[in-house]
Amino acid sequence: MPNNPPIILIAGVGNELRQDDAFGVLLAQELQEEGGLPASVRIMEIGSAGLHLVQQLFDGYEVLILLDIVKWGGPAGTIHFREVEVKDVAQLPEDEKNDFLADMHYINPLKALMMAKALKVLPKQVLFLGCESVEHEEIGIGVSPAVAAAMPAALARVREWVLGSLKSAPIIEE
Repeated sequence: MPNNPPIILIAGVGNELRQDDAFGVLLAQELQEEGGLPASVRIMEIGSAGLHLVQQLFDGYEVLILLDIVKWGGPAGTIHFREVEVKDVAQLPEDEKNDFLADMHYINPLKALMMAKALKVLPKQVLFLGCESVEHEEIGIGVSPAVAAAMPAALARVREWVLGSLKSAPIIEE
């Protein structure tokens, strides 16, 4: 294992005012509160401002782990953890490229990743940990029971991956 562990950004995405959409933000908060991750790991809440994520990536990370909810057709509370293939903006058809560039203030995480790639600040490895949601479109505070029940497994999955990939990194003293 190399002497210098990769610098990792764990980014919680979502909106705490939209029920299950709070999953990524809450998971990031929980990881921060638990502590004990290597010093090469930075955890932050991105919220719903994808542009903030792009700005953060200028600090230079080798790995990005996004935490968010998904609607991929699985049962509510199902955790997905996979590597993300990021499209190149230059490869989009002209009309899609114009739509992409139309409003950069509220870009979603996937568009943020495309912008980061175009700006050459996208980390070498991008991972996505998503949880199947019940409701994330309506205004409301608090995640559904299914998403709340999935939180411990999601926390364990992130911690297991990070600690497994950085066994020689120093541990942050809390």
